[in-house]
Amino acid sequence: MAFTLPELPYAYDALQPYMSKETLEYHHDKHHQAYVDMGNKLAADAGLGDASLEEVVKQSFGKNQPLFNNAGQHYNHIHFWNWMKPNGGGKSLPGKLQTAFDSDLGGYDKFRNDFIEAGKTQFGSGWAWVAVKDGKLQIVKTPNGENPLVHGATPILGVDVWEHSYYIDYRNARPKYLEAFVDNLINWDYVLERYEAAGA
Repeated sequence: MAFTLPELPYAYDALQPYMSKETLEYHHDKHHQAYVDMGNKLAADAGLGDASLEEVVKQSFGKNQPLFNNAGQHYNHIHFWNWMKPNGGGKSLPGKLQTAFDSDLGGYDKFRNDFIEAGKTQFGSGWAWVAVKDGKLQIVKTPNGENPLVHGATPILGVDVWEHSYYIDYRNARPKYLEAFVDNLINWDYVLERYEAAGA
């Protein structure tokens, strides 16, 4: 199926002051649109124009890097927009999620520290994730457009640490961006939805 750019689930200025209207306009309208456009072209060229996005991501990984780069980033960003909301973040996790974070990740405070550290220490462009693998939560980081999907895991939370995600607002202070994301932007209801969809 053809890739399409989803609408943001909130207004462009809804995440301020933690993520600016200008950042969302560039990140969503320019960067994500480019992944969609190039992904559609490359998927068609590879004979995968009718495949689902997840199938394209998995089938292109390690075999067709240009296609994987664009399809992977499209997949990542579809969820990234939904992993944020106005007045999000903080410790108010839904009960089922809190239980899983306590048992698998050592509780909220340890999650916060480990997740921010994963994002800080991802050299260059990439992502930090909470993913479900073999029924357990884990925190991982990946380079460029790679995601846990291609490693047999299901991402339930991810943060984009490519510079275009934060440079307008935070310049080179990636840790400040990560702190703002965790403390003020995470949409825990969507994280729960992804967690339940992973069969956990």
